[in-house]
Amino acid sequence: MAPRIIIERLECYGRCGVTEEERRTPQLIAIDVELEAAVDAAGLSDRLDETIDYARVAERLVALNGSLTCRLLETLAEQLVGMLFAEFPVDRVQLWIRKLHAPLAMVAGSVGVRVDRTRTAQQAGPSPSPFLTQQLGRLPKGRVLDVAAGRGRHALHLLSHGMQVEAIDRDALALTALKKAAEERQLSGLTTRVLDLEEKPDHPPDLGRECYDAIVVFFYLHRPLFPVLVDALKPNGILIYETFSIENYFRHQHPRRWEFCLAQNELLRLTAPLRVLHYDEGEHDGGHGSGPCYTARLVAQKAGPELPR
Repeated sequence: MAPRIIIERLECYGRCGVTEEERRTPQLIAIDVELEAAVDAAGLSDRLDETIDYARVAERLVALNGSLTCRLLETLAEQLVGMLFAEFPVDRVQLWIRKLHAPLAMVAGSVGVRVDRTRTAQQAGPSPSPFLTQQLGRLPKGRVLDVAAGRGRHALHLLSHGMQVEAIDRDALALTALKKAAEERQLSGLTTRVLDLEEKPDHPPDLGRECYDAIVVFFYLHRPLFPVLVDALKPNGILIYETFSIENYFRHQHPRRWEFCLAQNELLRLTAPLRVLHYDEGEHDGGHGSGPCYTARLVAQKAGPELPR
């Protein structure tokens, strides 16, 4: 087994939560981390510069955690992992981050997220959802909007197939990472926009009218946004959508609030103005690397003039 640097129960305060109140008030967070690295030489030399300085690791974890404001622990975990790979010569990071005082009356303990990442996989970047790769042939070559794009696993895949992609997300750091990844891969055609789609929950921002040849949305759900998405599609434009179904909440308690999951056939109702080309619900590989999950998946098309065959 490769040597590991282990830090247990690093406690600090951070702003992370779905509700505005959770993000406004710092909460006590605990972080456990295991770092796999080539530090065998330090056992013989007794030199700090030949190992990982765990005090420095702890300082950076606390500092970055305190500087971020995130809706999801998943996002916070990925930001911390990305920093560890960027700043320390580690080959693998296993991280467990949790809220010690869960904002749920029925939970007596903590709530959290565990991630396990290798440097090789981190450099390659996360893979897109298999559903996108399966349905890619339906997308017209043109301008694609990636909604809640995050660090851009879907945007990068679309760019690699010659599409022009506008990626929107509320997380400026994630979009910066996306732009860097696109530059490193020499992918052109990307624009990004920092945009909080839920800043006014009942009044989503205008995304334009008939601007996009296609729109993709993966693992994000804000029900008031659907009419805006339909308006933003060009005639004959394609919408590809996949997110968690209520079955995932019942079986895996994820997402932690059932409102973030689709009810049975709800996605069909939300996209009623569009013509359905594909729809299914069930257990699928979402491409997260954490195993199958229960999702609803849809491909739908906006009405338009008949296309040449």
